[in-house]
Amino acid sequence: MDDAPLTVDEFVEYCQVQAGLLSGHVETMREEAERLLDEVDGRLAEVRDRLDTRTTTDGTESPQTPTAGGDDALADLEETQAVVEAKQARMQAFQSLAAAYTELAADLDDVADPQTALERVVQFEADHDAPLYFEERTTLYESVSEE
Repeated sequence: MDDAPLTVDEFVEYCQVQAGLLSGHVETMREEAERLLDEVDGRLAEVRDRLDTRTTTDGTESPQTPTAGGDDALADLEETQAVVEAKQARMQAFQSLAAAYTELAADLDDVADPQTALERVVQFEADHDAPLYFEERTTLYESVSEE
């Protein structure tokens, strides 16, 4: 392993990579949310079709009695909507952290001392609970904390 000290530019690059990874997660979550919304649209269309079949041939509606299937469908739609809302909140959190990493990278451009850059990145990650956002990657904060 290379024992050469890291440079400020490498810390800047690290922050940019972290921001890029977070943005990638946001895109993945966005695609998942869109699939869920498409699923909700499909289910709503099915419910509308079922309601339309309740209409008699002379155009008057038959009595509206709730059915167990209708209640289940509504509960399922509400659950899916809650999942989408949770994904949207998570996406916002990831976007905010990505933007903060980008700002930190820009701020580090003005730092001359690599030790200062390291300390700022580690403090930033501690303050923002960054390890929670990177399940498959060790942050600098975690690396320093393990030593």
